[in-house]
Amino acid sequence: MESPILSDTNNWLIENGRLIDPAARMDREGRLLVIDGKIAALDPTDGDVPRGIERIDARGCIVGPGLFDLATEFGEPGREEDETIATGTAAALAGGYTSVALSPNTDPPIDTAASVEFIYSKGLRADRCRLLPIGCVSKERKGESLAEIGSLVEAGAVALSDTPSALENTGLMRRALEYCSMFDRYVFDHPEIGSLSRGGVMHEGLEQLKLGLSPIPAEAEDLATSRDLRLVEATGGKLHLTSISTSGSVELCRRAKHRSLPFSVGIHAANLHMTDNSMRSFDTNRKVKPPLRSLDHLEACLEGIQDGTIDIISSGHRPCSLEKKMLEIDAAPFGMIALETALAQVITFLIRPGIIDWVTALQKMSLNPARLLKQPGGSLAIGSPADLVVIDADRRWTVEAALFQSKSYNTPLEGAELYGLVRCSLVAGRKLYTAAF
Repeated sequence: MESPILSDTNNWLIENGRLIDPAARMDREGRLLVIDGKIAALDPTDGDVPRGIERIDARGCIVGPGLFDLATEFGEPGREEDETIATGTAAALAGGYTSVALSPNTDPPIDTAASVEFIYSKGLRADRCRLLPIGCVSKERKGESLAEIGSLVEAGAVALSDTPSALENTGLMRRALEYCSMFDRYVFDHPEIGSLSRGGVMHEGLEQLKLGLSPIPAEAEDLATSRDLRLVEATGGKLHLTSISTSGSVELCRRAKHRSLPFSVGIHAANLHMTDNSMRSFDTNRKVKPPLRSLDHLEACLEGIQDGTIDIISSGHRPCSLEKKMLEIDAAPFGMIALETALAQVITFLIRPGIIDWVTALQKMSLNPARLLKQPGGSLAIGSPADLVVIDADRRWTVEAALFQSKSYNTPLEGAELYGLVRCSLVAGRKLYTAAF
């Protein structure tokens, strides 16, 4: 029987690429057939390929499931000068992210069903990557009383969190874990004891003493991590630690994993290669949370990545307008843009040096986040949505924030040479981003 002629833009044959499927632990040369926005076949015969199908020549490139981020902030609503949903989702696609879970750090925060619906509608209007709102744990993100979690979940909130604020109220944290477990939702927490870190600028240590900047001690994270894990053990609630950065947290999580507790661990890409000595420049773009730690903490985090203690590598994308970052370092807000550099950071500082392989990288940047939220993605399985990324992993480039899709410029990597550029990103088989190179 003669193959039909297809012309829709969500039908593709991706050829000559290196296919990597973290779900199947597959890493081999091959080709991929996409029909009606779904993965139809791996290595189809010529007879299985419809006539007239559009082709993508991925020669010399990685072809894998689109990245999935769990630590993304945009400004909209309320801080559109930092980022809008349109610019943020465009930045995500340029960085290889086909799905992002959006932090509730907006103004007003995502603490009502209406605000969840607003995020979904703006994401659909932008028509770029999949946008999944995270609802607030507490009303107005004040950490005083629980938000209407049931209505947030019913409206479509994929998790509950007050990030980037920590859930410091231990009683509230316990109730949140108990209540969210009723809806099979994770509580996302940025582990930090504010009474120890408040007013701090950078990691407490020798570099901080030399520079005379206010400290953020490692103990502020360690104590919060310990408390959160103990509450998970007591309640059976599900927890995702969004961004650990200390050797103490890594060891606490490693031990807890042996007890099979229902929790997962994330880390921002920057905390896997940047240290506190870079703060000598007093560059406000290096003022991030969690802070850039000393080398011993970084090495512990790398061990956690290698042995599986740390499940997820997130971007830590937190845009800030130029005017805000031009303030004195004590007054400037925390944050860096990272959606368009996170993959390149992982390629340059983890994959190329041999710390992890490609299967592990895509497991931590695609498969594990999708599984945690029970969303499609992270796999090249037949029938899966064709959320795909084609990556020129050997392409060297220089970071120029002015050329980014993001509305803000606050990257500490300006002028740095990185490896790996996204050639194109597909969502449900639609090629929504194509690089200019």
